[in-house]
Amino acid sequence: MRPLALLVALFIMVVGIVGIVAPDRLMAAGRYVITPAGLYAIAALRVGMGLVLMLVAPTSRAPKTLRALGFVVLVAGLATPLFGVDRARAIADWGAAQGPALLRGVAGVMLAIGSFIAFAVAADRRPA
Repeated sequence: MRPLALLVALFIMVVGIVGIVAPDRLMAAGRYVITPAGLYAIAALRVGMGLVLMLVAPTSRAPKTLRALGFVVLVAGLATPLFGVDRARAIADWGAAQGPALLRGVAGVMLAIGSFIAFAVAADRRPA
């Protein structure tokens, strides 16, 4: 399960880096997947990532934090299809209207979260 969690961390970090370096490309990719099928794919990806984080949490360096983060990602995945295409487009348009600074800030947070996940699952729990 640890390799899957490291893959999740790497994916989150790559998205964060792309968002910092080229926020317009990340926004274009986001608009590309705002379709009914795309929202279901994003939902499935989020649910899978949340489950991986929750399952790897007991053997990580930060089990409670990782379990809580996995739960939040899982709930976000389950809620994604409920938003609908129109609301998702409205959110994307609002984010684009705010300029690249907002997207870069969110991407920085994603990079930090991905780095934390990689740190937490890279080695076994340390003895007390």
